[in-house]
Amino acid sequence: MPLLRNLILVPVTAATLLSTTMLGTTVLGVGAVPAQAATAASTSASTASTATSTASTASTASTASPCPRPSGAVGCTPAQWPPHLLAKTSKTNQIRQIVQCGSRMYAVGTFQLILGRNPRTGKFIIYHRSNAFSFEATRPYAVTSWNPNANGQVNSIAVGSNCTTAYLGGNFSQVHGKPRHNVAAVDTAGGAVRTGFEGDASGAVETLLLHGGRLLTGGYFTKINGAAARYFAGLSPTTGKPDAYLRLDISGNYSYPGVVSNATRVYNQQISPDGGRLLVEGDFTSVAGQSRQQIFMISLDKDRARLTGWTSPEFDAHCWTTEPFYIRAAAWGPTGTAIYLADTGYQPDGNSQQARSGLCDSVSRFPVTQASVSHFWVNYTGCDSLYSVAAGYGTLYVGGHERWADNGDGCDNQGAGGVSAQGLGGFVENTGALLTENDGKGLYVRSRGLGADDLLLTSAGLWIASDNQTGLDAKGKPYTSTMCGGASGHAGLCFLPR
Repeated sequence: MPLLRNLILVPVTAATLLSTTMLGTTVLGVGAVPAQAATAASTSASTASTATSTASTASTASTASPCPRPSGAVGCTPAQWPPHLLAKTSKTNQIRQIVQCGSRMYAVGTFQLILGRNPRTGKFIIYHRSNAFSFEATRPYAVTSWNPNANGQVNSIAVGSNCTTAYLGGNFSQVHGKPRHNVAAVDTAGGAVRTGFEGDASGAVETLLLHGGRLLTGGYFTKINGAAARYFAGLSPTTGKPDAYLRLDISGNYSYPGVVSNATRVYNQQISPDGGRLLVEGDFTSVAGQSRQQIFMISLDKDRARLTGWTSPEFDAHCWTTEPFYIRAAAWGPTGTAIYLADTGYQPDGNSQQARSGLCDSVSRFPVTQASVSHFWVNYTGCDSLYSVAAGYGTLYVGGHERWADNGDGCDNQGAGGVSAQGLGGFVENTGALLTENDGKGLYVRSRGLGADDLLLTSAGLWIASDNQTGLDAKGKPYTSTMCGGASGHAGLCFLPR
């Protein structure tokens, strides 16, 4: 879950909620809604002489266009009709992941109410949706009747290739009225549980991905659907039973002076464009008998998954004691010849200098060589976390609760050369140069909030999953997390079309 620095949370009262209710709003869904409820490079030489420790200077387009983006990059102005979270709720709501199957989008997280629009009139409608909802992928982005009604947070979702079954992973005990512990399969019509699929994980499920006839499942669990499986398991999409495909013997956690408690877990995963390799992030020190920290790569062979030789000593470095697990997300380059990492971590353990080093609170690019490698480039936020990354069409996108980019000489302040790039950054894939507006600020902008937990890049544009946090910033100024691309009304979910 994203960590937020330098913000003070202020509880939102029922009276505040009532004051933000939208006139003419209709309420639809299951169960009663409280009256006060209102509106988430291709080179393989790891020691190449051209590799740099800091990304090149921000690149500013010469055009006077209001959105001077390179060819293939998404636009700066968000679509206005997609559904989103209510602007203010008694507790912070969050969309953890968004995926697409066919003509429909699916979003999961922690929320109870979604604000959509009447497809015919455009008037706002409040839908009761418990931690999962779906909507059409094109305008008018109509919210569907799908409502699995999970009674706890849903962290991840995977949808079958025929788009008839969805798999949910999280921290819950009931789905659509039936007992299901942390993992479940439901139909995509109404959300009813697929009873043939067992749903019982001993700990929270953090990540799901369908591949090769298996549901690749990661989390905190040590047992799943009646079988011992430590942190990572390949499940039958029909029965939920695990097999031996992902027996990787994952173990260990990060231990160094002053570090906070951190449990072994598999947190995130990304499949290569050719479907043959998988990146896995989490909290561990050993995989398949080999030393691995923060992230590893496996080869998805036909008979079983095998650990590859891809690693880096940079992944073994410790960040701040409060954030020992820091590589939260990764992305493959479109051709599978580069890997991009988005990191939290604040700053290297024991380092109180302004100058940045290591990977803490940065975005970076690595080669895919099956050996010990070093980064091609790294771009620092200046001690603000990044949680998500997506690459394609020559542009790299990162999301978090960052304030700056190119900030290698600042920590919690804008150092020399630092550039304003709030909440969302766009970079040149090959060089790590920040895309900027005509005024020199980052091309993209959104409310910081807790941070953008997921980015989904499609042929149509970029989907950004985030939250609706409200509170006071470090200067005591009230804020809401509804802005995307300079426009309000995008709490928790924003879409930037191409």
